[in-house]
Amino acid sequence: MTSFPDGFLWGAATAAHQVEGNNLNNDWWRLEQVAADYGVQSSGDALDSYHRYREDMQLLADRGFTAYRFSLEWSRIEPLPGRFSRAELAHYRRMIETARELGLEPVVTLHHFTHPLWFDDRGAWLGDGAVEAFTAYVEQACSILGDVRWIVTINEPNVLAITHGGQRQVALGNPYPTNGMPDQEIGDALIAAHRAAAPIVRRLTDARVGWTVANQALTPTPDNADKHAEVQYLIEDKYLEVSRDDDFVGVQSYTSQTVDADGIVPHAPAEDNTLMGWAYRPDALDIAVRHTRDVVGAEVPILVTENGIATDDDERRIAYTRKALTDLSRAVAEGIDVRGYLHWSLLDNFEWGHWGPTFGLASVDRETFERIPKPSLDWLGEVARRNGGPV
Repeated sequence: MTSFPDGFLWGAATAAHQVEGNNLNNDWWRLEQVAADYGVQSSGDALDSYHRYREDMQLLADRGFTAYRFSLEWSRIEPLPGRFSRAELAHYRRMIETARELGLEPVVTLHHFTHPLWFDDRGAWLGDGAVEAFTAYVEQACSILGDVRWIVTINEPNVLAITHGGQRQVALGNPYPTNGMPDQEIGDALIAAHRAAAPIVRRLTDARVGWTVANQALTPTPDNADKHAEVQYLIEDKYLEVSRDDDFVGVQSYTSQTVDADGIVPHAPAEDNTLMGWAYRPDALDIAVRHTRDVVGAEVPILVTENGIATDDDERRIAYTRKALTDLSRAVAEGIDVRGYLHWSLLDNFEWGHWGPTFGLASVDRETFERIPKPSLDWLGEVARRNGGPV
């Protein structure tokens, strides 16, 4: 790969519920309890990152990384409607200050898949006053974010509309919830929430504001270009188009799938599939970045906010990431405005109902919480120190 522009951000990402532990007051914790008999595992103590965040950040800082993406947990900050915790806001402010002290640029996500139980009980994103509730939380969160330069309002709204749409359909008695497509009503609510929150963040902070989209890197099968365009719009472009008015857009990419006359083709069983059952497609990031640029326009900067592979073979992780970054460097050389690369994930964490898929640059002993760096962490740190280059 060739070198990247000066100031390019090199880092890794986590999400609060997946690493903090004991987020007892959100919708995912409740789901873990009620669905335990159906194979859903519990996040429990997770990785105890609520207390060990400095140790996590030190893993990156010691190896030359320059950024760390993490999220705020809404259910901690607003445990009851309108009741905001000064102590929890101070906790997340300490995380920001720790990142800065260690030379890491904090990339802060305001909503990463979880919300408070009281919000869920009101109907979540389709409840009365959902947008107003979210913006009230955002305004309080901004009280600690004044000097943060990169803020994500909502993580992967298109995936959020799939997961919550599925839960909604199950509640209505439909055992085949969404066929892998976003619930359009929930998607519209999330778009409204983002458009209401972004101006608040701009007014109260100095940050660039955007959201992240799960980029599917979809490709058409022969004679199915029209179906591909239809599916692409509903699952992705509808959300990317919103980013035309933002300060940046977060690209999140892992694999690629084709679209035939019936829709998205499931991943075929294969020896090289990842632990998520996804096709091994390190080229997906290149497809995603180029498609995002085509939809949002050349003027909106791109930040790769997630990219990685679930594997227990760390050499494979390095090979996947090397290919993805080589492609990314080529896209940058061709003039696409990419500002950084944040690997998913820093740690092997709780993968939304399961502990099996391992995406991390470091593993964690869940009894002692010892962080155990993998060779990929050192390798990617060397890439960061060289700002790309022939690694």
